[in-house]
Amino acid sequence: MDADELVDVPLTAEELRDAWPALSWEERIEGFHRLVRAEADDFFLELPPADEAALLLALPPPERRLWIRLLAPDDAADVIQETPEEERPRLIELLDPVARREVTALLAYAEDAAGGLMSPRFARLRPEMTADEAIRYLRRQAREQAETIYYAYVLDPEQKLSGVVSFRDLLTAPPDRRISELMKRDVVSVPDTLDQEAVARIMAREDINAIPVVDGQGRMQGIVTVDDVVDVVQQEATEDIQKIGGTEALDAPYLDTGLFAMVKKRAGWLALLFVGEMMTASAMGRFEEHIASAVVLALFVPLIISSGGNSGSQASTLVIRAMALGEVGIADAWRVARREILSGLVLGGILAVLGVVRIFLWQGLFGTYGHQAARLALTVGSSVIAVVTFGTIAGSMMPLLIRRLGFDPASASAPFIATMVDVSGVVIYFSMARLVLL
Repeated sequence: MDADELVDVPLTAEELRDAWPALSWEERIEGFHRLVRAEADDFFLELPPADEAALLLALPPPERRLWIRLLAPDDAADVIQETPEEERPRLIELLDPVARREVTALLAYAEDAAGGLMSPRFARLRPEMTADEAIRYLRRQAREQAETIYYAYVLDPEQKLSGVVSFRDLLTAPPDRRISELMKRDVVSVPDTLDQEAVARIMAREDINAIPVVDGQGRMQGIVTVDDVVDVVQQEATEDIQKIGGTEALDAPYLDTGLFAMVKKRAGWLALLFVGEMMTASAMGRFEEHIASAVVLALFVPLIISSGGNSGSQASTLVIRAMALGEVGIADAWRVARREILSGLVLGGILAVLGVVRIFLWQGLFGTYGHQAARLALTVGSSVIAVVTFGTIAGSMMPLLIRRLGFDPASASAPFIATMVDVSGVVIYFSMARLVLL
């Protein structure tokens, strides 16, 4: 079978999906063209926006029109935002007039705001309609324009949100019952400028499948659906995990990120941490005389600073996640500090006992520490308690301080906290040694 015949061999969407990450873009285009049309539609719609954008730009213009018109307005806006600025007008022109107006309106919002996340196509009703009229009207909307129907929203003549009707209430109501009598007026909505993370938290708290988005005058602009929120939660969680790990958030999937871009994302933090660790070396140099007079102290430096760094990393990770879930805010700083002080003392006490047992065990078996064993045990034990307690306080307070300054709390990464606690751990340890041992 020659190459031309191979191109004509049908390919299943499942086969292409499995191979997709390992293929070059030339191979991806070839594989996409080998899908049967029904499978190609589903495959295209399942791709992340970045891949949809790259695929559109790789196709000839007549094919671009076909595929971009397959997207809902909010999805089309996401895809267009993934393309270079100079390509966006050409892609927008490929849309039909109605979708073009909707997508242009969506692109005016910030990408991470409720307005940029919403779909402008939703089921709408008027309060004076009867239940029977509303059902017929909704059936027509479902066929013509509504992307998804979870609830029907009741709008007044000025397009302001008046209420919401569930389909259960609508279908069980008498045919001549007015919508104004059926609707619930206490509607949870979000402003179009609200951050997408806050939208996700509200939807999770209210346990709803869709939430209306309104402008500053209360006019309804669209809805954010649960599938949009799932994408947001995944995206935000990915960014937070990458930042907590001590790197900038990647703009693309790991395997799609070029070597230079990957190095650029990681080098800044590594350089900052390296400079921070130089401060640890400087701190040890400050206590050089103490180390020289009791060399055994140097044996426990890794133990002390790693205990503090690990406890700080734990605390920062727990607090960052709690802040992301809306469980902890700046107003809770004192409660968090109180909990972490107690946790640090208890955790430090546990580790101190282990360290002291180790010293006396080695002294009993090998006579390693001589007549200074008891004072060394006291030095190590008290230092571990102090360093772990300081680490938990620093790790828990740093994300709250960063949020207070207006930055992303995930920037208080575990490596950053560990490096900061390393320096303080050296100072605490040798200060304690000077009081107890020297």
